[in-house]
Amino acid sequence: QVQVVESGGGLVQAGGSLRLSCAASGRIFKLNDMAWYRQAPGKQRELVADITSGGSANYADSVKGRFTISRDNAKKTVSLQMNSLKPEDTAVYYCNADVVRTYYSSAIKYWGQGTQVTVSS
Repeated sequence: QVQVVESGGGLVQAGGSLRLSCAASGRIFKLNDMAWYRQAPGKQRELVADITSGGSANYADSVKGRFTISRDNAKKTVSLQMNSLKPEDTAVYYCNADVVRTYYSSAIKYWGQGTQVTVSS
């Protein structure tokens, strides 16, 4: 089985910073893209940022210039550094990992349990 576990998050004032971390573990033959999504109350889950195994990153327009995604392939981790936070960044943040479990397997996306980020005005 594969586990995806997030850490970080919490309460911060507007303009502040937070760092989220996520680790994938278990039976992993190959780890493809890793990503951060978020879901605010009453809204659909949306992509915040993703990063390929080669380090190419993609960001939602709403976070460009403020958030930075990075990964450590050896440790199977991905991080999201969030700066200049705004109240509209308040949401549950989810880590997603695209995993190939064996040589013969297709890739499957695994989700973490989510971590709350609250930005006060």
